[in-house]
Amino acid sequence: MTVKTNRVLTLPEGIGMPAVLGKSARQLKSVGESLVTNVLPALVVGVILILIWEWLTSSPGATLPSPSRVVDETWELIINPFYNHGGTDVGMGWQILASLERVAYGYSLAVIAGISLGVLVGQSTWAMRGLDPIFQILRTVPPLAWLPISLAAFQDSNPSAIFVIFITAIWPIIINTSVGIRNIPEDYRNVSRVLSLNGYEYFVKIMLPAAAPYIFTGLRIGIGLSWLAIVAAEMLIGGVGIGFFIWDAWNASMISDIVLALVYVGVVGFFLDRLIGFISNLVTRGTAK
Repeated sequence: MTVKTNRVLTLPEGIGMPAVLGKSARQLKSVGESLVTNVLPALVVGVILILIWEWLTSSPGATLPSPSRVVDETWELIINPFYNHGGTDVGMGWQILASLERVAYGYSLAVIAGISLGVLVGQSTWAMRGLDPIFQILRTVPPLAWLPISLAAFQDSNPSAIFVIFITAIWPIIINTSVGIRNIPEDYRNVSRVLSLNGYEYFVKIMLPAAAPYIFTGLRIGIGLSWLAIVAAEMLIGGVGIGFFIWDAWNASMISDIVLALVYVGVVGFFLDRLIGFISNLVTRGTAK
């Protein structure tokens, strides 16, 4: 014979339904306050700027299109960003993805080489004296000045654009990494000697965590420069990419298309910066700015 018992689910002592609801309400209030603090000011300023833009370009003789005209003339590009009619006649989504792919390759190479060289320069006085002057000279060369050299070397537009991204992004990564390595507190080094850490253990447990705020500052600068450089480079190399789209629209006198592309470029650049910032906060626990 089986005896059935009715069990009543109870919350742990001290935690009642009002407390749970109160906690949820506080969390919602915190999210609401965060949105008001961080999002609302940007929305208000953006709306004001759009209204000013509309007012300045609403006259019949205006040379630039108004926001309403931009939306009207580019509506098909907005609602259908992934159309593909063959060749370079593709939607804005494909154009941006092509540019992001080049940035991903060039920036990844710059991260690997930049952190490695930064660690070398930061650790070795001889390396700093020998390499730092060369780095300081090369980093002043404008990114597009490297494009003819890369085209001559690679004989292809795609690797040439990737090289331009690499050579543009690597300098802030090297400089900030080396500064971070040189600024590791001497106490940390003494601890590693007391613990008899080998080279790999010192690199992973002491060097990288201590220099991480500096490294991520260089990474954030590098990703912004990468996105700037690829747009300019694609105007010259052609093919699919947001830079070539802007140049092609200019040749066709389609100013509204250019304005829309610039909006997309700005938004993508913003999210790239925020992505590196988010990763930085996770790794450095908010110590990198």
